[in-house]
Amino acid sequence: MKKIIRLSVCFFAVLMCGVVPMRAQNVEPSDRAFELSKNLEIFSRLYQTLYYNYVDDVDPGATMKKAIDAMLSSLDPYTVYYPESDMEDVKLQLLGQYGGIGSLIHQQGDKIYISEPYKDLPADKAGLKAGDRILAVNGESTEGKNNSDVSSAMRGQAGTELTLKLERDGRVFEKNITRAEIKLPNVPYSGMLPGGIGYVKLDEFTQDAAKNVRDAFSALKRDNPDMQGFILDLRNNGGGLMNEAVDLVNIFVKKGQLIVETKGKVASKNTKSYTRLNPEDTEIPVAVLINGYSASASEITAGSLQDLDRAVIVGSRSFGKGLVQNVLPLVYNSQMKVTVSKYYIPSGRCIQAIDYSHKDENGRATKVPDSLKTAFKTLNGRTVYDGFGIEPDIEVEPEYMSALATTLVTKFHIFNYVSEFVKKHKNIALPREFVITDEIYDDFRNYLADKDCDYSTNTEQILKNLKEASKEENYYEALSQNIEQLEAQLKKDKADDLTKFRKEISEMLKAEILVRYYYAAGRLEGSLVTDPDVLKACEVLHDKALYNKTLRK
Repeated sequence: MKKIIRLSVCFFAVLMCGVVPMRAQNVEPSDRAFELSKNLEIFSRLYQTLYYNYVDDVDPGATMKKAIDAMLSSLDPYTVYYPESDMEDVKLQLLGQYGGIGSLIHQQGDKIYISEPYKDLPADKAGLKAGDRILAVNGESTEGKNNSDVSSAMRGQAGTELTLKLERDGRVFEKNITRAEIKLPNVPYSGMLPGGIGYVKLDEFTQDAAKNVRDAFSALKRDNPDMQGFILDLRNNGGGLMNEAVDLVNIFVKKGQLIVETKGKVASKNTKSYTRLNPEDTEIPVAVLINGYSASASEITAGSLQDLDRAVIVGSRSFGKGLVQNVLPLVYNSQMKVTVSKYYIPSGRCIQAIDYSHKDENGRATKVPDSLKTAFKTLNGRTVYDGFGIEPDIEVEPEYMSALATTLVTKFHIFNYVSEFVKKHKNIALPREFVITDEIYDDFRNYLADKDCDYSTNTEQILKNLKEASKEENYYEALSQNIEQLEAQLKKDKADDLTKFRKEISEMLKAEILVRYYYAAGRLEGSLVTDPDVLKACEVLHDKALYNKTLRK
């Protein structure tokens, strides 16, 4: 009993530690400080009472984790508690590294498979291949385990050994692999595009992201002295470290320029971040690619370059995350990531799109209404707005997956077909030259002949709803013939979907094939040939008049 009470008192004391400095700075009025103390005491007493009186055994750790998660979920999705067991995930988020073998895995039904071994990392060096089924990890069967369970079992301290029992083409074998400190490359690819355009893809703003982009950009300039323009690809980049965003902008902007300011409740956490290094190039035309999954540090980068009229932004509107988090240590090796402020880019705007302080009747946070959005001015006097992410200067309509393509991915038909494809083809063309030929596509069609490819389109759902509504309202008899004709026509049209969506499906097949032979860099390089955002950015960079006009008022 003393141990439980002592833990409760410690928990109470730790929570209070975060309050004392705030009271000393007169952040909290005395009545609110009293409310905080009172509710902490109530919670501590409730927690003890529950543990000792509930009819069944209560797991203190699991119960507390649920209570903390529920409390934090009422705020925003970025304020999160990490117990000691999740420290590897924290390390991955902040540093882009973890202890493991360097491979993606996925689950098909109740089976776990290797998805993608990363180049030159332990899994790849040990000869693991995409499509290998994982039967056991360190002697423990994967039967009944989900993807997360197996992933956690495979991670561990660098230098420790891992034994995997695998199945490939009906043959069972074992691999002993030494875990390593896996550092994911934040720049998976850089290269030159036709017409003298340099290109760098940045996946996340982890440690050294800016340095790696700077190094890649410098190498491209050195090897291509006539480079005409540069594309920075921040699509699907969810952000990361704010200082890396500032240093990245510094590649193209002079030293001493204010890039981002943070403002929050605690004055000591308010900051102004300026560029601190000499730039690499303040003249070369730059295009930044963004989409709806570009967030946080990606938006600081794209937004500040837009505010300073230093780059043309191409693609679709970004996510709209203008909140800043700090990771703060707690007790027992646990940590908490907490939102401490909002950030403001050079024009003075905050790009936060969702107001988490106001929620609707269903408890969902609402977007900032158009009526509350404020206009700001870029350095050249162009009008930009706060409240909904970064709006591109040149918009490219985003492409959405068809229902058929979604089914082929989620049922792993493309993945499994390619696993068979690589057995028959020792080599393929280089990434920029490889194409899905008629022969390959027809082979894929034949592969699907006995596979479950059933899917429902939006049109089918609408027609189903119409049929049900007409029956409820006694119109079906009059409409039945027309509805049946529509159903028959739709069924016929769906039979041709493999032809109708050939371009989309071919790109997906191509991507999966390229990653098997040339890893992630090859997949990316091969996609650039037909990428609509990249093609539009190249068009703008080649047209100096259009580029300059876009950046003027």
